[in-house]
Amino acid sequence: MGAKLRVYKRRIRSVTATKKITKAMEMIAASRIVKAQRQVAASTPYASELTRAVTAVATGSNTNHALTTEVENPTRAAILLITSDRGLAGGYSSNAIKAAEQLTERLKAEGKEVDAYIVGRKGVSYYAFRERKVVDSWTGFTDSPTYADAKAVAGPLIEAVQKDTAEGGVDELHIVFTEFVSMMTQTPVDDRLLPLSLDAKSGEDAEDAASSKTELLPLFDFEPSAEDVLDALLPRYVESRIYNALLQAAASKHAATRRAMKSATDNAEELIKSLSRLANAARQAEITQEISEIVGGASALADATAGSDK
Repeated sequence: MGAKLRVYKRRIRSVTATKKITKAMEMIAASRIVKAQRQVAASTPYASELTRAVTAVATGSNTNHALTTEVENPTRAAILLITSDRGLAGGYSSNAIKAAEQLTERLKAEGKEVDAYIVGRKGVSYYAFRERKVVDSWTGFTDSPTYADAKAVAGPLIEAVQKDTAEGGVDELHIVFTEFVSMMTQTPVDDRLLPLSLDAKSGEDAEDAASSKTELLPLFDFEPSAEDVLDALLPRYVESRIYNALLQAAASKHAATRRAMKSATDNAEELIKSLSRLANAARQAEITQEISEIVGGASALADATAGSDK
């Protein structure tokens, strides 16, 4: 076997082994997406209804709560960035980081200082490589987050909002994560969690907004007080929103991994076909050369025999 043919066969074996790995990772990611989708579908209605309940309580009371009152001149904001602990997911983490960078620039343009809170090793590595300050970070659970993880993340953020800015607190809390739209579409989004927006017309079209003007608002009686009710509800609101964002990000990551691994598998198949064609051409060239050598040797032998007979 010629040297060139051995090189092609060795490369084919190497690419075939890689193809098996990427195919297995594609199948694993596909199986995890189903579970992640179910968790997103189960948590989204809870987060939406809790947000509506907190908004109703805040709207129906005259209490200036620390987590619902807009600061007149906000000077400091916190950004919670959700990335992945692992790679092999295409541009999943880099797209989320890019969205966080754009939000940071926008907040700085408004004259606000920005504190970074990071979920996922990819985001932590990005900030560490650039020697940028991170107030707090969490890793190790981005593939399958639990409510306990969301609660651990929400605690320091709620404390930061409740503190005065002179003591290291913040006036606003933003979150950047990747929203799971479909198996083929995952979109990085940024959303402001706190202070809670009390715009009752958000998400309504013009016709609904017009009809809501004539709708009577409910009256609320609070026991023991509106402030105590908000103290109990708002941490749950933040936790549920962060938990839903973590689940959305996990589903998006698995979908991105599946798509990246499928692309890698398809590329490996194309490379194997190309190398097989080159190997076949090399083998045919070797066979042709061997035939030519045999024919040439036989012709030379025949000429030598004919000369000796004379």
